[in-house]
Amino acid sequence: MRTNLKLIALCTALLAPLAAGTAHAERLKDLASIGGVRQNQLSGYGIVVGLDGTGDQTTQTPFTVQSITAMLQQKGVSLPQGTQLQLKNVAAVMVTTSLPAFAQPGQTLDITVSSMGNAKSLRGGTLLMTPLQGADGQVYAMAQGNVLVGGAGAQGGGASVQVNQLSVGRISAGATVERAVASTLGADNQIKLELNSTDFATASRVVEAVNDKFGPGIATALDGRVIRVRVPSSSDQRVAFLGVLENMDVKPAEAAARIILNARTGSVVMNRAVTLDTCAISHGNLSVSVGADTQVSQPPAGSRGATVVTQNPQVALKKDGGKVIMLNGGASLAEVVKAMNAIGATPQDLLAILQALKAAGSLRAELEII
Repeated sequence: MRTNLKLIALCTALLAPLAAGTAHAERLKDLASIGGVRQNQLSGYGIVVGLDGTGDQTTQTPFTVQSITAMLQQKGVSLPQGTQLQLKNVAAVMVTTSLPAFAQPGQTLDITVSSMGNAKSLRGGTLLMTPLQGADGQVYAMAQGNVLVGGAGAQGGGASVQVNQLSVGRISAGATVERAVASTLGADNQIKLELNSTDFATASRVVEAVNDKFGPGIATALDGRVIRVRVPSSSDQRVAFLGVLENMDVKPAEAAARIILNARTGSVVMNRAVTLDTCAISHGNLSVSVGADTQVSQPPAGSRGATVVTQNPQVALKKDGGKVIMLNGGASLAEVVKAMNAIGATPQDLLAILQALKAAGSLRAELEII
């Protein structure tokens, strides 16, 4: 747990100066996607054969027996009435993959094969021809091939250690696309850019950058997320236009302050430097006080300068009534985390204190606990 907190302090210290700076320009393809250009999930039910006695126990997985019986009937093999199959070398599986945008018949896809029953291992098995269907129930690809189960095992001294998951495997280029998904890209000579996150300022900057590049009226913001862009009618000109559009540099607006807390591991991630307002917290044997250090600057005698009074945030941390650690200047959250690590606070202490700071209104950032 101490190691986790040290890593948290290191990460926050490294992120703070980066986040405090102004946002830099990014490619438009990193900020937004083109509407309709997306992957489609495919899945199918299949059978893996050729296992070395590690298949499903048919007494507990009757669907495996039913699948084999149906397959044999399709192949013209009729089993005698009342036959009890013992299929130790067969496993029922689900096959999954994603169909990329613009995929054409004949293109191959990598697939994942996952056991549905109680098979001990899929290693060495062969997936029989399996149709892969989309959400509309249509078959878009066919899968088949030898299942590869990665990882390693070690055995010695009467004990064995398995360092992998044996009930899931992959087949590289194991599926062949049989049907293409119809594309409406460029319909009515326009496309829609969809920002990865809703931000009105960023949408406005994207519209301004596109219109400066291609001419006024080319881009129009529909809301804080969707931007309509006029494109050429010719397919080759449209592709060239989109290539230039995606690689344009746009300076996104500064994101809202956000802190992600993982309650299970104690991890803390920030997207910018967050300062703390005046507050005082007592958590068990740990106390945190955020206040102001008043400094008065007086001009030399006889000069016309004015007296300047500044108040700098100051953080005091103490545990078990012992050593007090003072932080001056920015009083950023990164500095508080680092100081809490120095006095031996646990990740759970940090999570509780951040929640209390947010509740008290002293932490101006979105706090999300996962």
